[in-house]
Amino acid sequence: MSESIQSPSVAPGGLPGSPWGHVLRAAAALAAAMGVGRFVYTPILPLMHAQARLTAGAGAHLATANYVGYLVGALAGTFLPRLTRSAAVLRGSLLLLVVSLAAMPLTRATTAWLVLRLVAGAVSATVFVIAVSALLGRLREHPAHLPGWGFGGVGAGIALSGLLVLVLRGFADWRAAWWASAVLAALLSVPAWTMRTESAPAPASAPAPGGRGRTAPRTHRWFGALFASYTLEGVGYIIAGTFLVAAIDQGSPGRLGTGAWVLAGVAAVPSAALWAGLGRRWSRPDVLLAALVVQAAGIALPALVEGPAAALVSAFLFGATFIGVSTVALAAGTHLRFPRAVALLTAGYSVGQILGPLAVEPLLRHGYRQALVLAALVVLAAAAAAFVLRVGFPHRMDPAGAGEAVPGGVASAGARVL
Repeated sequence: MSESIQSPSVAPGGLPGSPWGHVLRAAAALAAAMGVGRFVYTPILPLMHAQARLTAGAGAHLATANYVGYLVGALAGTFLPRLTRSAAVLRGSLLLLVVSLAAMPLTRATTAWLVLRLVAGAVSATVFVIAVSALLGRLREHPAHLPGWGFGGVGAGIALSGLLVLVLRGFADWRAAWWASAVLAALLSVPAWTMRTESAPAPASAPAPGGRGRTAPRTHRWFGALFASYTLEGVGYIIAGTFLVAAIDQGSPGRLGTGAWVLAGVAAVPSAALWAGLGRRWSRPDVLLAALVVQAAGIALPALVEGPAAALVSAFLFGATFIGVSTVALAAGTHLRFPRAVALLTAGYSVGQILGPLAVEPLLRHGYRQALVLAALVVLAAAAAAFVLRVGFPHRMDPAGAGEAVPGGVASAGARVL
């Protein structure tokens, strides 16, 4: 289970000749697993409504199945850490991801679709955990913007898959869109195939004779506010991430919705690196609050203002913030040194993603605008929790735990992003 792929060209320190090699392989894996495997459903959803007779409620259930699968995969990576160092698991997950995408057009049974999206969610999370663990483990001595660009693979995958659906919808149907997405995921898996997985951790050194352990400072009240904020963000962001294209298409028939989704992907490419830089210059709670307010405005915009300009601005703001919110929130959690902070935040975020589509399902019979308004309000509630987080936030921890718990700053804390 701990097999790792060794590159033939290795520089001193165990890194390939250029750290950008790690960045590009991890970005390709994230593009396949997240940008295609997880988020291609968003631009295909309107086609399935129109051509496969998928109801709005069933569409929400398919989204929920994918998020449940993602939670299962994320928890497996958390509690079975050997998975995160296995090249065999990485390759098997990439193959299974491609198969799950290619099998979607082979049936019209909603139950089969639910199973396929569940599987896609589980293997997407597995690939994500492996890729991010390798990315952060191999680049811990490099500037934080490098892992940030690796996370940009999520945005690149969203943009590529959205562009693919945008082109195909002019002359092909929903089946072709799924098959083409499977081909795209397979192509992205090629560079990811040779990614070097994370090395096994070194044995912990014994404490010095006579040394005394330090008690971690009590940060429960700040972590509680952060947990509430990040869980609410999971609920709000995933509603927009699932239904934004369908909502825009409902108000502006044509290709505007899919085009806006491509723009969201493009905006997401540099966002992790950008928010990593902002998080080093300003207070993390302040940056988190700003990102959430901007995201809420972007989500609400197409529900309140009609026209292509509002749709495109909405997509840009959403794409520019959803990865950034995760990186900043997880960095704040590691800074607080709360026990199992990243795992707890990830669990809350994942549960939020499961609840989001279910919460808006009763509203979907009236269209998608009400769902987007509710999503924006939930994200504003997350911003309110982030505002509470600002009050007395311990920007400097004691010398025993000064600095980030994860090397590399904000980007490094993104090991459980999305």
